Amino acid sequence: MVIATGIVAGLINRWLLLRSDYRHYPTYPHGQLIHLALGFIAASLGAVAVPAIAKPDYVAVTFLVLAAQQFREVRNMERETLMKLEESKIISRGTAYIEGIARVFEARNYLVIMTALSSSAAAQLGGLKYAFIVAPISIIVSLRLMGGSFIGDIAQVEKGRIDFKGSLLMVEDVVMMNVGLPQTRQKIMDEGMGVIIKPRDDNARLNLDNPGQRKAIIHDVVSILGSKVDINETELMPLARKQVDQGYLAFFVVANEPDIEMLIEVVKKVPVLESTRGTTLFSYYGRKAAD
Repeated sequence: MVIATGIVAGLINRWLLLRSDYRHYPTYPHGQLIHLALGFIAASLGAVAVPAIAKPDYVAVTFLVLAAQQFREVRNMERETLMKLEESKIISRGTAYIEGIARVFEARNYLVIMTALSSSAAAQLGGLKYAFIVAPISIIVSLRLMGGSFIGDIAQVEKGRIDFKGSLLMVEDVVMMNVGLPQTRQKIMDEGMGVIIKPRDDNARLNLDNPGQRKAIIHDVVSILGSKVDINETELMPLARKQVDQGYLAFFVVANEPDIEMLIEVVKKVPVLESTRGTTLFSYYGRKAAD
């Protein structure tokens, strides 16, 4: 009963952490089944650990070390799968986004082990009534730990004016690209949208400087609002460029759904990638430079 309690709690936790959203992964039932199966294995390992220690059978606990190695392979599997999918995408995620997704899938299995371990420990020490209290708390904590920050938390996102200076496409005062064909310039003026992303501090500025974070913004916007860019069609390619003097970003897209309010909201909800997080203001010299 102790082991079954831990397995059920861990499997429910993995099911709640398994989400198919606008990033389109995992989308298909086979991908979801793979992660639920791995979640079951993780929950079993966590649930068995407490009875093994209580027996005592300390050799059985060494399986947790093997599990850590196995779940590192899960990260590699996700990375390789997403890198192969990049080859067929017109608008790519970028390696920083892929690495962040791979880390998340590995971390979720560890959270499942923690949930199963705490639930089975509560059942072992206090009975099922305590397990029914500990399991929901562990699941809630896991869901909170998997929540991260978004662009809207570190930057202000507002509408940007699109204009042309000769053949140069401008979003406010940021040069985006050179557009040669008059008909393309007219299409951009009619259907294009632009936003300005202003960092709230120097840490946020460092985030937005990272090319991986910019690719994540472009990918998420195109995933939700669509894009009219086609293969080898560079003049309608969505772009994110930096205003070099003040450090904010200008973003441009010609979307299938030309809704500027939704564009602003989508940009605000783009996750801040772990590999791009800046800690400039936490260092001594960073604080002095910011002053």
